Amino acid sequence: MSEAEELVLVERAEGVVTVTLNRPKRKNAITRGLVEQLIAALEEIARTPEDRALVLTGSGGAFCSGMDLASPLEPDVLTFMQRIGYLCGLLHDLPRPTIAKVAGPAMGFGCNLAFCCDLVVAGEGAVFGEIFAQRGIALDGGASWSLPRLIGLQKAKELVFFGEQVTAPEAERIGLVNRVVPDSALDEAVAEWAQRLADGPTLALSMMKASLNSSFETDFRRALEGEALNQSVAFRTAEAKEAGKAFMERREPRFR
Repeated sequence: MSEAEELVLVERAEGVVTVTLNRPKRKNAITRGLVEQLIAALEEIARTPEDRALVLTGSGGAFCSGMDLASPLEPDVLTFMQRIGYLCGLLHDLPRPTIAKVAGPAMGFGCNLAFCCDLVVAGEGAVFGEIFAQRGIALDGGASWSLPRLIGLQKAKELVFFGEQVTAPEAERIGLVNRVVPDSALDEAVAEWAQRLADGPTLALSMMKASLNSSFETDFRRALEGEALNQSVAFRTAEAKEAGKAFMERREPRFR
C-alpha cells in the first residue's frame, strides 16, 4: 500500500466508524492528498447506513497540527481552500453524530476541524491553538462561524487576535470542548459515547442535529414549524415504534 493510500485510515466496529488522520511524522498536518482522502471517507460514510456514529482522530499522539505549509496548496490557494470548505461542510452536516477525539496538539485548521464535529472529547494533555495571526493568515476550517457560537463573539476575538494556545482544561472551562479526561482514559471515554450514539435512534439524531445546526439562522416560529415537520416524520418511524414498545415492556429500546 502506498503512502497516499494510508493518509486516512477507516475502521468499523459495531456501527462506529473511526476515521484517523495518518501522517504521524508531520503531526497529521493537512495536505491536498489527505483532504481528498478524508472527503472520500466522509462521502462513503454518508451513504452507508451501517455507519451510525463517527469518531475523528489523529495518529501518533497528535490530532492535527494544521496545514502543512511545507507542502504546496495545489492547484492554487483558492481551489485548495474551497476543497477545505467542502470537507468541513461534509463533516459538519454529516447525518450521523460525530465526535472529535483529541490527543496532543490541535492547531490552526486542525483545531477548527475538531469543532466541525458535534462533540469534542479531549485528553488532558491536548492543546488547542487558533494560531493564524502568528502565521499572518486568515481563519479557515469554519472558525468564523463555530467559535462565536461556542464561546461568544468577544472571547472568539480574543483567541484569534492573540493566537494563544489553550490547554484542554481551559478549553473545557470556556466551552470549546465537551469533556476532558485523563489521557489514559481518552479511548475508553470516546468509545463509550460513540457506542451509545451508534446504538441510538439514527434518524431522530440526524433530525436533531440538523435543526440545532440551523438554530442561529432561523427565528422561533420557523424553529417550531421545523420541529412539527420532524415530529410528523419521527412518530411514524420504526425507531419511535420500538421506543414505545420498549417503554411498555420496561426495557431498553433496540434501535438497530
